[in-house]
Amino acid sequence: MEQEKMLKLLSAVALGDQQSFSELYSLTSARLYAVSIKLLKRRELAEEALQEAFVRIWHNASQYQQGQGTVITWMISIVRYRALDMLRYNKVRNEQALNEQEEDPTLEPELMTMSEQALLDKCMDELDAQQKQAIHLAYFNGLTHHEVVQHMDSPLGTIKSWIRRGLLSLQRCLTI
Repeated sequence: MEQEKMLKLLSAVALGDQQSFSELYSLTSARLYAVSIKLLKRRELAEEALQEAFVRIWHNASQYQQGQGTVITWMISIVRYRALDMLRYNKVRNEQALNEQEEDPTLEPELMTMSEQALLDKCMDELDAQQKQAIHLAYFNGLTHHEVVQHMDSPLGTIKSWIRRGLLSLQRCLTI
């Protein structure tokens, strides 16, 4: 029933019906926002991605093909692709900013005090060997999760669990 209603609304949107677009927005925006926020993790980026996705939905409504999935699936894919584009764009921008900082000799990294370093070392020593190695590879050596998987020859889910549990243990230890 919902698919039929969305299909009717989307067909009207393809013909330029603004009222149908408003109804389609009201019917789907919460679900689409949930997809966007899950991917982007930041409210302002999720809202921007959602807005741009609805602009694309307005302009491309006539391109929807009923045999290739439901209307909501089609709309979710538009939101998802827009969010992924934003993630890639922000990653490139952040990498460029980091490269510029590395080239600036006036910027010096913030160093830990001896006591902070000693506490971190003590807390790291309390971790399981696998957790300690996974965290070292990911955070101190800068490896991605997939590179850690290759290095430690363990499944991705296991690596992520070791890192997550290790970070939680570190957080508990460092805040005592």
